[in-house]
Amino acid sequence: MNIQNSYQPEEHAALYVVPTPIGNLEDMTFRAIRVLKECKLIAAEDTRNTKKLLHYFEIHTPLISYHEHNHQEREKQLLDTIRQGESVAVVSDAGMPAISDPGSELVQAAIQEGLDVIVLPGANAALVVLVGSGLTAQPFTFYGFLPRKKKDKKETLEKLKNFNTTLIFYESPYRIKDTLQEMEGILNDRKAAIGREISKKFEEFVRGTIQELFSWSKKNDMRGEFVIVVEGPTEAESASFEQESSWWEALSVKEHVEALMDKEHLSSKEAIKQAAIERKVPKREVYQSYHID
Repeated sequence: MNIQNSYQPEEHAALYVVPTPIGNLEDMTFRAIRVLKECKLIAAEDTRNTKKLLHYFEIHTPLISYHEHNHQEREKQLLDTIRQGESVAVVSDAGMPAISDPGSELVQAAIQEGLDVIVLPGANAALVVLVGSGLTAQPFTFYGFLPRKKKDKKETLEKLKNFNTTLIFYESPYRIKDTLQEMEGILNDRKAAIGREISKKFEEFVRGTIQELFSWSKKNDMRGEFVIVVEGPTEAESASFEQESSWWEALSVKEHVEALMDKEHLSSKEAIKQAAIERKVPKREVYQSYHID
C-alpha cells in the first residue's frame, strides 16, 4: 500500500510528470513552466525538441535524454537525484508522458522506491477528441495505438467490439486508412469521429459513421497524428454479443470442447483452455470432463 500527500508547504524532492503542448504553445501552464525551472534535471524523450520549448519559455534547467532505448540506464541516475533531495521532471515530445510515450517505467520505479510522483494536468489529445467527438464521453476505453500487423490488429478489434464503452485510439497517417477499413469490417457502421493535428494550425474534426470516415480517408491526403473515437455497441449488437457468448450453454463440457475444436480449428489443449474461460471454471475440471468422465 502506498499513500502520498502531494502538497507540502515546504519544497520537497519528487518526480514531476509534466505535460507539454501538443500544438499551440499557449497550452503550456504557468505551473508547468515553474516546475521545469525549479527542477534539477529534465528528462526528455527528444532533447532537440524539448530545447526549443525551453528556449521559448526561457527555462535553463539541464536536459538529459530519456526514451525507450535508454530508460533502464537513465532510471538509476534520475532516482538517485531525487533521493539526494533534488526534483526531476519527465517530459515527452508533446502531451502527457506515459500515455503512448515514455515515462511509465520511471513512474513505476519511483513509486516502488517510495518516492513522490506528482503529475501535473495538461494537454492530452485523446480527451480533447473524445469531448469534441460528440459521442458519449463516459465510460470510455483508451487503447492507444493498435498493433501494426493486420492479424494482431484484427484480433484486438474483435476483443474490443464487445466493450460497452466509447473506444479511443491513436493512429499514424501511414496506417489510418487500413485501420478504418478493419474497423468497418469488425465494428460495423458505428458512429465515430476523427481528430487530427489537435491544437495546431490545421486542426480538423471529421464526424460521421466508420464507413463515412473510411470513404473520406480514401479521398484525402492523410497527414498529422490522428485520434479515432468510436461509439460503443448498439442495443442490437449487445444482444447479439450476449447470444454469442452463451452459445455453448446447451452443450456438455465434452461437446463444448469438440465444438471449439471444429469451429475455431483449435487443438484439444487450446479448446479445453477456451472452454474453461467461457464456463468460468478451472481448466482441470474441463480437462477431466473431456478426457476422463
